[in-house]
Amino acid sequence: MDETSQRTLAHYDQRAEEFWSGTRDHDVKQNIAALLSAIESTPPFTILDFGCGPGRDLKTFRDFGHAATGLEGSARFAAMAREYSGCEVLEQDFLKLDLPPAWSARFDGVFANASLFHVPGTELPRVLGELHATLKPGGVLFSSNPHGSNEEGWNRGRYGAYHDLETWRRHVAAAGFTELSHYYRPHGLPREQQPWLAMVWRRR
Repeated sequence: MDETSQRTLAHYDQRAEEFWSGTRDHDVKQNIAALLSAIESTPPFTILDFGCGPGRDLKTFRDFGHAATGLEGSARFAAMAREYSGCEVLEQDFLKLDLPPAWSARFDGVFANASLFHVPGTELPRVLGELHATLKPGGVLFSSNPHGSNEEGWNRGRYGAYHDLETWRRHVAAAGFTELSHYYRPHGLPREQQPWLAMVWRRR
């Protein structure tokens, strides 16, 4: 597990500026709206951006008036996210989470956009359990991951786990969540051209 994290994080650290320039203008309004519309508490919301990268979506949540906090494993991304968003960003390896006690039942929503697929299947129950614990009762988890046929391995310097819909459903439901909705992205394309599976869940 140490090698899995170290190699993946080194990949991002070494390509941080390239990644940022290539993703800062990505349109993820559909994903942000899916999370925010499912939260039943009164805004402003407390949001954890899990795997916040350089801070694109973290800043969007803040600009909407919500109390946004980031968690990021890449040191370069964490520094960029703090500077860009002005938000608190905790730097932690996903596979070595040691979340602050103050985060217990703190958040209305967790936004895990293009991040959880880096967690090997053997570690996924623990990580999902950690995220479950950060949510208030009835809080919402959003996830978006590249889907596949349940294969795992290295892809262009990064470790990825590519689950199909039913496998992902089993993992997240076992962690104490109830599915609210799912869709594939990018919107409006044939399924074979939609590599991303997005899902919205509520903490039971």
